[in-house]
Amino acid sequence: MTASIIDGRKCARDVRSEVAEEVRLLQANHNLTPGLAAILVGEDPASAVYVKNKNVACQEVGIFSEIFKMPVDTTQEKLESLIKTLNEDSRFNGILVQLPLPSHLDERSVISVIDPAKDVDCLHPSNVGKLIEGTPMFIPGTPAGIQELLKRSGYSPNGLNVVICGRSNIVGKPAAILLMQKGEWANATVTVCHTGTTDLSQHTKSADILIAAIGKPNAITADFIKEGAVVIDVGINRVADTSKRSGYKLVGDVDYDGVFNKAGAITPVPGGVGPMTVAMLLLNTLKSAKYTL
Repeated sequence: MTASIIDGRKCARDVRSEVAEEVRLLQANHNLTPGLAAILVGEDPASAVYVKNKNVACQEVGIFSEIFKMPVDTTQEKLESLIKTLNEDSRFNGILVQLPLPSHLDERSVISVIDPAKDVDCLHPSNVGKLIEGTPMFIPGTPAGIQELLKRSGYSPNGLNVVICGRSNIVGKPAAILLMQKGEWANATVTVCHTGTTDLSQHTKSADILIAAIGKPNAITADFIKEGAVVIDVGINRVADTSKRSGYKLVGDVDYDGVFNKAGAITPVPGGVGPMTVAMLLLNTLKSAKYTL
C-alpha cells in the first residue's frame, strides 16, 4: 500500500482564499477590517519567525496586523498592562501572545488577562470551557487545522478510533475534545496517549486515525500503525543534515519514509499541519471581527 499525501499547503491556500474573500466583503459591506495584535517577548529566533510568518499571512488576506515587541526582561506587570490596553483597542479583534514566554513570566496569568472575545488562540480558561461544552467561540489553530485537513481530504472521524500521542494544552487535549464532540467531522472514540502510557504501540495499532504530537523526531514507526491508517503528523523537529546549507532539516514525529507504504494517508513535514495552523488563526481573527457586528 502507498499512502495518499494530505496536502496541507493546498488546504491552507484554500482556507486563506476563503478568508480573504470574507474580509473583502466585511470591508465593503460594513467598513470593517479585522485586526490581529501579536506580542513577542524576547529575541527567541523561532518565535520571531513564527510571529513574522503570521504577520505576513495576515497582510496577504487583508487583515490588519501589528507586532508588539517587548524585551526579554519585561515584567509581568508591563506585559499584562499591554494586553489590557489591546483589549480596549478597537483596531484589534484578535490578540495572541507568542509562547513560550521567558521563564520568569507566568503564562497562565498572562493568558487569563486576554479578553476571551479576542483570544484567537483559544487558550483563555473561558474559551477552553466552551470548547469542552461543545459551544466554542474559537477552536485552537492546530486542532482546528487537523479537523479541517480531515474534512477537506474526505476522512471523516465519525465512529472511528482516533489515537492522539501527546496531551499538551495546545494540541493533544483540545484535539481530543474537538474530535470526541457529537457533531459533523467529529464523533470519534478518542484515546490520548502520553509519557505515562505503557506499551504505546498497543494503543496506536488500534487507530483508524493516528495524530502524533509528542515532539520526538521519527518516534512513530511503521510498527506503531495498522495497515491503512490515516496519519496526522503534528511534529516539527530539527535534525542534523550536512547536505543542507542550514545544517539541519525538518522532520515530524512520524518516520515518514517507513510509514508511507503502510498508511492509507499521511501528512508530510513540512507542508502538512503547519500551514493549516496559521490559516485557522486567520479564520479565528475573521470570526472575532464578525462577532462585533
